[in-house]
Amino acid sequence: MAEIEKMDLESLDVVDERLERMRELFPEVFSESGIDFEKLRLELGDEVDTNDERYSFTWPGKAKAIRLAQTPTTLTLRPQPEESVAWDTTQNLYLKGDNLKVLKILQKAYFGSVKLIYIDPPYNTDGDFVYEDSFSDSIEDYKVQCGLSCQASPDLTGRKHSRWCTFMYARMKVARELLRPDGIAIVNIDEHEYTNLQLIMREIFGENNDLGTIVWDKRNPKGDATGVAMQHEYLVVYARDKSQIADKRVLQRPKKNAQAMLDKAKALFGSINLTYSLDDANRDFKEWIKSRNELSGGERAYNNIDENGEVYQPVSMAWPNKKKAPDDYFVPLIHPVTGKACPVPPRGWRNPSKTMQELLDHKLIVFGKDETTQPRRKYLLRENMMENIPSLLYFGGSDTAMLEEMGIPFDTPKVTSICAEHIQSLSSGEDIVLDFFSGSATTAHAVMQANANDGGKRRFIQVQLEEPCKEGSEAAIAGFETICEIGMKRTRAAGEGLDGVDTGFRVLQLDESGIDKPRPGELRLNVVKSDRSDLDIVFEMMLKWGLELTLPVEQEKAAGYPCYSVAYGELVCCLAPGLTIDVLEAIAEIEPRRVFILDSILDDSLKLNAVQIFKRVEERTGREVELRTV
Repeated sequence: MAEIEKMDLESLDVVDERLERMRELFPEVFSESGIDFEKLRLELGDEVDTNDERYSFTWPGKAKAIRLAQTPTTLTLRPQPEESVAWDTTQNLYLKGDNLKVLKILQKAYFGSVKLIYIDPPYNTDGDFVYEDSFSDSIEDYKVQCGLSCQASPDLTGRKHSRWCTFMYARMKVARELLRPDGIAIVNIDEHEYTNLQLIMREIFGENNDLGTIVWDKRNPKGDATGVAMQHEYLVVYARDKSQIADKRVLQRPKKNAQAMLDKAKALFGSINLTYSLDDANRDFKEWIKSRNELSGGERAYNNIDENGEVYQPVSMAWPNKKKAPDDYFVPLIHPVTGKACPVPPRGWRNPSKTMQELLDHKLIVFGKDETTQPRRKYLLRENMMENIPSLLYFGGSDTAMLEEMGIPFDTPKVTSICAEHIQSLSSGEDIVLDFFSGSATTAHAVMQANANDGGKRRFIQVQLEEPCKEGSEAAIAGFETICEIGMKRTRAAGEGLDGVDTGFRVLQLDESGIDKPRPGELRLNVVKSDRSDLDIVFEMMLKWGLELTLPVEQEKAAGYPCYSVAYGELVCCLAPGLTIDVLEAIAEIEPRRVFILDSILDDSLKLNAVQIFKRVEERTGREVELRTV
């Protein structure tokens, strides 16, 4: 009798995944008993470090962190349509649960799909960090986590930094696999764990993928400091693979005041008449720039208006290297008024004579009053509206007042405008932005704001532990039971008034698998747990099959039989009794990619017919139909 393959209910096994990649590169080092490390050493040649002493980063619990990241899970995410906004149409997700387990569950569906990770993890301030991961694949373990923050005096003696490192290492190791090859991770942190975070990121992402650290001057020194009063925090930025973004100008942002400068110059240039000259306009433009404290140094350099009303800065055209330029880079420029040759830089021009002539033809060279001044290149502001993201960020404000207006009580939220600026600079289009320390949902707010600013369709995935609000806290007094309730309310409020932007989100909650595994020797007709809905099972199958959780899910009729169709036939789920050959034939007509049928609604005859019916679909379409059951 033909057998239908059983559905794999575990999350992606990252160890198996890596072994497969390794097998492609070094098939000769694999044997029946495992990997021949001596042969692998020979294959790697001089790249093997055989020294007994070497630089390394370790702590008590590192081995556990690695095993935590590698251990698969059979947990799932259960849909919560009643808590969601625009369930049927939104492309955004709000996921409730322990982020390590949720990140593992997302591996199959979102492996290599996330453009930007933007997180604000616990800072481990004053030793108040409390979190104890275990290898248990039970939801009880997660429920214990949810109550940990209520402990008034956690015992952290001697384990303050080690526990934090174990916690962060496991999560970042799993999260890295979700990033696209050109993906970027931004992690907010303060002085308490900055050094350890850098070492963790360097080990997981590789030192060569360090894109730099942004130092955020918050303009408010800590008053209770016993040493140097810290008034800054850090944003650590790493690439999944720096080589994938090296040639792309992705680490840039729009010059914030460039348009205002162009508008001012246009107004002054438009005022030129018999009594108000171009020199007068330039004088007033320079005075205006001096008076604007908000302008950056890079913007202030554009303090000239030319005869066409263009705003520009003059830049040296000298050869930038220490060695002398080729002979063709020494052709002198002739002054347009005196007709005499201008001085050539000692090591030559930056460009060959042909390029210099093109710059002249386009009036992009600035000459002095006579030939004694070395000409300079004219850089137009309208052609240079972007600037590199700087390493220094000056901002001393907060979003407290805005959250109060929304009715959101939350301490130290991230600043939405700064978050939106980075999201807008580092992502675009339909990119996915992931925050697995969602808190008050600043990242979700910022994604919607970035989309409103530039017309993008970025999607967010928020993950938050259902952490209870502390008894007696402002949030608890206001009626909020968990941090998730705060984050979801803020996301709803932030979306109000934003037209043309996806402000919805699908809510799903971490839970045990809806499928009961029979014990050895036990015969069970129905393995679906009694407290699970059809939608619960459909979404679990989507996860286990690696389908995105925002795909459309519809209940349809096939020959009168109720079934579920995900993404118009990408997956068809048959869960109800009454399945017949006619129904299977009707499903086959839509040429599905995947079909899931509960074993409890199949008899031997139907199993045989199902295999044959979908085999004919494969023959007709030339592609496999994955048929599974549990």
